[in-house]
Amino acid sequence: QLQLVESGGALVQAGGSLRLSCAASGRTFSSFTMGWFRQGAGKERHFVATISGSGSNTAYADFVQGRFTISRDNAENTVYLQMNSLQLEDTGVYYCAAWDGPLQTITFGTDYWGKGTLVTVSS
Repeated sequence: QLQLVESGGALVQAGGSLRLSCAASGRTFSSFTMGWFRQGAGKERHFVATISGSGSNTAYADFVQGRFTISRDNAENTVYLQMNSLQLEDTGVYYCAAWDGPLQTITFGTDYWGKGTLVTVSS
């Protein structure tokens, strides 16, 4: 069982960088696959990045490939999303999610969610 709390969202200029954190309270953090999803103007949460329990495997959405990096520190029960070269389209609420299973790019089957952190990219 996990409780997830995101932080690090802010107002940032286009082209800038931001690092999001997701802190988990569970003692079995390393057994969960983790992911980041974002919600823009619509209601749907779209896949951004995911990382395996060990941190050895990652996957990214096409629109963030080469700009964002997901990582985790299991000793600190924290997953990160380093966001570089931010664009206006990156604006949204970023949610951290956890599930027991392989890497995936959909929200279905994700067991745990944080409340989100707002990232606003300005021109």
